Amino acid sequence: MPEAKEPLPYRVLARKYRPVDFTTLIGQEAMVRTLRNAIATGRIAHAFMLTGVRGVGKTTTARIISRALNCIGRDGTGGPTVDPCGMCEHCVAIQEDRDVDVIEMDAASRTGVADARELIEGVRYRPVSARYKVYIIDEVHMLSTAAFNALLKTLEEPPPHVKFVFATTEIRKVPVTVLSRCQRFDLKRVPQDVLIAHFGKIAELEKVEISPEALALVARAADGSVRDGLSMLDQAIAHGGGVVDAAQVRDMLGLADRSRVMDLFEKTMRGDAPAVVAGLGEMHDAGADPVAILQDMLELTHWVTRLKVAPEAGAGNADSERTQGLAMAAKLSLASLTRAWSMLMKGLQETLAAPSPVRAAEMALIRLCYAADLPSPSDALKALQSGAAPTATSPAAPAPRGGGGGGAVSARLAPQPAQAVAAQPVETAPLPNPRSFTEVVALFEARREPRIVNSLMHHVHEVRCEPGLIEFRPEPTAPTDLASRLSELLGKWTGRRWIASVSSAEGKPTLSQQKTANADSLRAAAEADPLVQAILKTFPGARLEAVRRKGEDTSMVAGLHGVPQEEPPAAEEYPADDDIPESEY
Repeated sequence: MPEAKEPLPYRVLARKYRPVDFTTLIGQEAMVRTLRNAIATGRIAHAFMLTGVRGVGKTTTARIISRALNCIGRDGTGGPTVDPCGMCEHCVAIQEDRDVDVIEMDAASRTGVADARELIEGVRYRPVSARYKVYIIDEVHMLSTAAFNALLKTLEEPPPHVKFVFATTEIRKVPVTVLSRCQRFDLKRVPQDVLIAHFGKIAELEKVEISPEALALVARAADGSVRDGLSMLDQAIAHGGGVVDAAQVRDMLGLADRSRVMDLFEKTMRGDAPAVVAGLGEMHDAGADPVAILQDMLELTHWVTRLKVAPEAGAGNADSERTQGLAMAAKLSLASLTRAWSMLMKGLQETLAAPSPVRAAEMALIRLCYAADLPSPSDALKALQSGAAPTATSPAAPAPRGGGGGGAVSARLAPQPAQAVAAQPVETAPLPNPRSFTEVVALFEARREPRIVNSLMHHVHEVRCEPGLIEFRPEPTAPTDLASRLSELLGKWTGRRWIASVSSAEGKPTLSQQKTANADSLRAAAEADPLVQAILKTFPGARLEAVRRKGEDTSMVAGLHGVPQEEPPAAEEYPADDDIPESEY
């Protein structure tokens, strides 16, 4: 009995359905049109540079170009054509990767100048049997500088029987001197609807049942890459055993359900932190990747923002989804959406770098929930310019928390009724309103807070200070709770909200350093005075101890503009922290 033939090994979909001519190459119509016209008119360049993201068909296009240039037709008399026959000896040999005149070189593994010299040596010889000797160099940006320089002369004036086809994903790493010698084609990402149709046809050929929603999920995850999409489709078919639905694809890719992501987004923008934490935990327990959840929320934020500025942008989505998106766009302000985008981007970066991604994602969403209670930048600016402080909402009539910071501020910033204003007692003295860092220190000096004054003068570098905001860089010797103490006491004394934050910026020198610098400057100016020089010369051994302007106060910060009229403590140098009793803190 004849022995049974062993079955051929399985070929993955990305190789099995690789395009063999320009009619089966999808998503690159502009390049195909240019090549078709160039071949039809005989204007064939000697070098081509193909660039684009991974999986869009750069190497496949290079092989199709080599077939188009070397095809001789079924009768053996044809010339270069954009529609190779696929039957002649050269088409078959190139398709089977055994044509000696089509040389493929991986620049990632052959990067040196010796490899370039070997290529140049082979250029001199005519092709064995084909019309052109075609050199396909993949990932050409990996070549060394010396290898690029060695190729320049040959690339500029190659023999008429030689064609170069370069492929790269990093076009910026290719020297300009090489690019100027090539005809460049930018292969674009394949649109999602084209990918869906392409994957659907392949699923039919493979006799696989796959739902339209599952196809859409695979196409969206492919991000414009045909090879990536086919690899995921191959995995989904194996995962589902020939029947693929959306739930299986989500489980396989670690994606969250679209409706659950929209629900999580709504709760976040509403400021419902407990519900957000619970929802994120449920999605994570169900297998969703925290990074994918934040990416989906970023995509949703962008989509809702587009719906707000251009409502027709959601025409390609399902009616129910578009209706829900338009409702969210109507509720949320543009400022809150852009702020959500920035915070989610920062949260995504933290999640990618965090040792526990789910905790980082949870903290990012909690921060975004907290931002739902904050005023929008425009409202905060108006409050600062008017000198008013946002008042807390009454427990009996809570303000709405929607809009990510745009709608909740109206109640807090709204003027009080006239009766309430009339019932309030009139203050006999205006509240202090420090406008600079020195005025802030002067206020603490006037209110007898020696420890804080000492820290502000000796251990703090001012970065930014304006009414309602103080930003500083503390030295390691500064108290760890200095920012919170500043916010609390300034808010208590001024009757408005103060934000004190720690920065990593360099900032200005400390007040004590500024005072020392001013004293040194005054001393240098005084020592240069002819009268002082004459006095010092008259009294040998005398020296200038200190210089003080006429009528100058000896205290550090007393007497500055804007400080409340209170009796400051006696002017003196503030002692070190150990010399101040704890009762003074």
